[in-house]
Amino acid sequence: MAERMLKFVSVAQEQPDKRPAEARRRDFNEIYAEFVPVKAETQASRCSQCGVPFCSVHCPLGNNIPDWLMMTAAGRMEEAYELSSATNTFPEICGRICPQDRLCEGNCVIEEGFESVTIGAVERYITDTAFDNGWVKPVKPVAERDESVAIIGAGPGGLAAAVQLREQGYQVHVYDRYDRIGGLLMYGIPGFKLEKDIVLRRHKLLVESGVQFHLGKGIGDTDGADSIAFSTLRARHDGVLIATGVYKSRDIGGPGAGLNGIVRALDYLTASNRVSLGDSVAEYDNGELNAAGRSVVVIGGGDTAMDCVRTAIRQGAKSVKCLYRRDRANMPGSVREVKNAEEEGVEFVWLAAPQAFEGDGHVTGVRASRMKLGLPDASGRQSVEPVENSTFTLEADLVVKALGFDPEPLPTLWGQPELEVSRWGTLMVDRKTFMTSLPGVFAAGDIVRGASLVVWAIRDGRDAAARMHAWLEEMTAAQAEVAE
Repeated sequence: MAERMLKFVSVAQEQPDKRPAEARRRDFNEIYAEFVPVKAETQASRCSQCGVPFCSVHCPLGNNIPDWLMMTAAGRMEEAYELSSATNTFPEICGRICPQDRLCEGNCVIEEGFESVTIGAVERYITDTAFDNGWVKPVKPVAERDESVAIIGAGPGGLAAAVQLREQGYQVHVYDRYDRIGGLLMYGIPGFKLEKDIVLRRHKLLVESGVQFHLGKGIGDTDGADSIAFSTLRARHDGVLIATGVYKSRDIGGPGAGLNGIVRALDYLTASNRVSLGDSVAEYDNGELNAAGRSVVVIGGGDTAMDCVRTAIRQGAKSVKCLYRRDRANMPGSVREVKNAEEEGVEFVWLAAPQAFEGDGHVTGVRASRMKLGLPDASGRQSVEPVENSTFTLEADLVVKALGFDPEPLPTLWGQPELEVSRWGTLMVDRKTFMTSLPGVFAAGDIVRGASLVVWAIRDGRDAAARMHAWLEEMTAAQAEVAE
């Protein structure tokens, strides 16, 4: 097998073909084509099979990357899929949306001088091949268990936990306030990064596995037609996992912040994704959440900001600018996404921060000032300071705030004051057991760690499921002992 690998010295890095920017601007389809088999095998053969695989070390899931690259290089695709899916519940999703340039590929040992192995593209190819050949099967437990578990949130963390718990035989019920599964996978991430049939395909598998979904069912402090009280949920199930994610958008103040035409990123992206799914969205139809023909300014520098600017381009915006207070090197978003956005016509205004919004009833411009980088702060990032007398104005009749997300006040919303939260509003859990301050109630994903990556949510969901299983086993054993 060794002779198939270490080809990085003779084979150059090659990504799957990327559609021309002009064609990408006209639709919401994924921008990368699939690898043809010979290309996937060739690119996988560039792996150095190093003794300490830093790609795996820096993958939140600890994926067995060198092993499934070796299997791919040998054309042993079913084995490659088995290895890939052993540690990752949704490899076809991570292969598309993970920031590989910051994780596995960014830590590839051949990066210096030879460019990294195209790990993400190969991961996507492996799982797409598995689906095409019918190798991906619904989870079927060896034996059914009587205990039932409730999972609040049908995002990546909740779904990953659902798969693991269903595999153990539990009766798994997933509750979500949205009408489709996926959370931000469905409504936050645009189709040009993750086409929605990929998520819907997983939904079908989960249903076939026996996972029961209660969609359009939010959690509150009382029972209602489209909601269920948290207390009712606890009484109905033997264990509960909270995997709601964080959905409270961070805001920005200043003069004019209340003008019409200033919208939240999640509202904007959700409307666009719903339209792509065939839904009727009044705020899109009346132009409130539609960038067509408008001068757009997106404030922020993360991956959500990149999703917004690239969505605006596809909606037919007159111009799209991204306003970010730091420089390119300090931008938290994926370098690859920034490059794609620039190719598609987005203009980045670096080292600039908004000071006020201009307009009479409706926004007409963003008044900003130039910034300069200062000394590192407590986190190690360089602080930013305004440059005196550097004010300028960007024309804008649609401003999208992409400033990140915070947790919703769950103890208040659910009538559970005993549910302890951190000073940031995230749920407090025992780091070993994932249990909250409420017995039998666990939590995982962004609602615990704060806004983070999908791959971390999957990792947390898998780990929390394992701890829930251990706790339920202990409870069952204790009950059996009492009965004796």
